Amino acid sequence: MFDLIVIIRVPESTNIAPVADALSRMRPLCLAEDGCVSWEAYHSHEEPGRFVLVERWASRAHWEAHDAGDAIQKIYIPEIMPRIEREVHPSMRVPSKHEAVTG
Repeated sequence: MFDLIVIIRVPESTNIAPVADALSRMRPLCLAEDGCVSWEAYHSHEEPGRFVLVERWASRAHWEAHDAGDAIQKIYIPEIMPRIEREVHPSMRVPSKHEAVTG
């Protein structure tokens, strides 16, 4: 599995609603992509200009292939990227104390 956390900050308040709408439209496209296990966008109640994407892909190669898909090419790049600042974090879940650490 390849997990990814993307932290998005929308500096201009007038761009928050368009970014939220675009993320909503991306979800079904991402979920339909080969290797997408889960894809969720979260909008902060405490900071309206903050979103967090939590993605799980079958492999890093699947995530990298995602860049060529419609979600990225037709929505993320033209509609979201010009409005945001972001941090991209390939990640791994911290296991609970009782789980064996593998990988």
